[in-house]
Amino acid sequence: MDWSGVAYAMGTMGQGGDGQGAGGFAAFLPLLLMVGIFYFLLIRPQQKKQKAHKAMLDSLQRGDVVVTTGGIQGKITGLTETVATMEIADKVRVKVQRGYIAGVISKGEPEE
Repeated sequence: MDWSGVAYAMGTMGQGGDGQGAGGFAAFLPLLLMVGIFYFLLIRPQQKKQKAHKAMLDSLQRGDVVVTTGGIQGKITGLTETVATMEIADKVRVKVQRGYIAGVISKGEPEE
């Protein structure tokens, strides 16, 4: 028995005469669904995290005790637009890029 004729007839059943099947929006629906899932599960939370980190960096002030991404803890003694000077021990000060400050441990009062 020749099964190729049966398989061809089953493949084009209910699709009209052209044999292309359902096109247009139905073909892109799975792709759009995947993009939506990636946006809500990966991209959007990452953007929120970046926005919160930027707000934390903008609110830094002298006297704050912070931790860097390398794990160094210190008290901020000076700030510029891109650099923060931290005192990590008595009379030991280091300069770090503001972007490398991971978080604020405790807020301090500005020293006069």
